[in-house]
Amino acid sequence: MNMRKIFLSLAILLLAAPSVHALNMQPGKGVTVQPARATWNTGFFQEALVRRGLEELGYKVKRPRDLQNPLFYKSVYLGDVDYWTNGWFPIHYSQMPKNFFEKADLYGYVVKSGGLQGYLVSKREADKFGITSLADFKRPEVKKAFDRDGDGKAELTACPPGWGCEKTIDHHLKVYGLKNDIKPIKASYEAGMASALGQYKSGGPAFFYTWAPNWTVFKFKPGKDVVWINVPEINPTENQKNSVEKLTVSGVEGAVTDPVKLGFIVADIRIVANKRFVEANPAIKKFFEVFTLSLADINEQNTRMNEGEKSARDIARHVDQWIAKNRTTWNSWLDEARKAAE
Repeated sequence: MNMRKIFLSLAILLLAAPSVHALNMQPGKGVTVQPARATWNTGFFQEALVRRGLEELGYKVKRPRDLQNPLFYKSVYLGDVDYWTNGWFPIHYSQMPKNFFEKADLYGYVVKSGGLQGYLVSKREADKFGITSLADFKRPEVKKAFDRDGDGKAELTACPPGWGCEKTIDHHLKVYGLKNDIKPIKASYEAGMASALGQYKSGGPAFFYTWAPNWTVFKFKPGKDVVWINVPEINPTENQKNSVEKLTVSGVEGAVTDPVKLGFIVADIRIVANKRFVEANPAIKKFFEVFTLSLADINEQNTRMNEGEKSARDIARHVDQWIAKNRTTWNSWLDEARKAAE
């Protein structure tokens, strides 16, 4: 009877051996990967998580190169970098080189329909002046309330050069005839928003562009501190014309109307990678396809960064904590990636 038990145990171990091996295998061993990273730090967390995943799969992952959008898309097309986690679509399509999809592609969904974008105004000023749309900034009393430097224009905390949103904001100011009424501030977004927050806390007005996931919607509570306002009418950019219905959104907390004409498409945040690189690494392809995050998790981490936890060591700790909290999900992604490499 004892011998029978021993043989039965050995048989079970032998049957289990392939799965144990699969759980421990490192399909990326000996392969070096060069990621890129966006210039906005609200995208650093997801980049660090994906990088950690590839490292656990055995890949040697270099430090990411911080690139402006057009330079990244050209670089990944040429194969100078392998991937990034910061593609916003359809917003970024216009920044891709011709024939981009011959050599690169989009993979998975970091956040599907998660990139909410638009203009926000401090609620006290919106209530005082009856602001519901960008068109209200044509009114002299509204411009004066938001004019900090005395040039006769309302200051809008906008997007730095090279960001996809910069072109959309410029489009709005042109088509709605607001170039003489609103001045977009295109310096560092983080510095601009810190200034806007400081001014608001001192009793001043706030007028800014933002997106979610982002720490701004934690510091400025929509519906309490600020409100999302409309564009005067739906007038899409060339790249928005195939998704006009997504420029108006229902159920936005803190919006002045429901639905609200945001003027920006709710974007899918996706991984973009070089095709040859992905095809040579099926484990990476599968990991890209299954990796996803909740807006709540990204917003929470972004807020911690804004409160001072923004060093590389801090972000690595945030990654450790997220993985520990979501261990079952994380392991399932790694297991799927390993199986894809068999």
